[in-house]
Amino acid sequence: MAAPRKYPDELRERAIRLAVDARRDLATRTGALKRIGEQLGINPETLRNWVTQAEIDEGHRPGTTTDDATRLAELEREVRELRRANAILKSASAFFAAELCATRRCVDRGVVRDHLRWAVAAA
Repeated sequence: MAAPRKYPDELRERAIRLAVDARRDLATRTGALKRIGEQLGINPETLRNWVTQAEIDEGHRPGTTTDDATRLAELEREVRELRRANAILKSASAFFAAELCATRRCVDRGVVRDHLRWAVAAA
C-alpha cells in the first residue's frame, strides 16, 4: 500500500503549472522552483521532482511515465505471485508423489518413482 500523500493533488497541479510557466520566462527562470516552493510551502526539491515527472509524462523529457511505472509495478507483483504459486505447486506435487510411493497404493511403482525424481529435481 502506498504512503498517504503529504500534499493535495490540487496544490501539486497548481505548483507544477506555476513552475513550468515561470521556467518558460527567461526573466523569472533563475530560482523559480525555490521561489515558488517557498511561496506554497513546498520543498524546492520536491517541486523539482514533480516538474520533472510532469515533463516526462507530457513527452518533453525522456524517462518512464507514471502510467508505465504503475503498469510495470502491477506486472512485477503478478510475476511474484505466480512464481510463489508455482513453488507451492511444485512442493505439493513432490509431497504427494512421496506419499503415494510410501503407501504403495500405486500399481506401477516405477512410474511414480520417476515422477518423484522429476518433482524433487524441479523443486
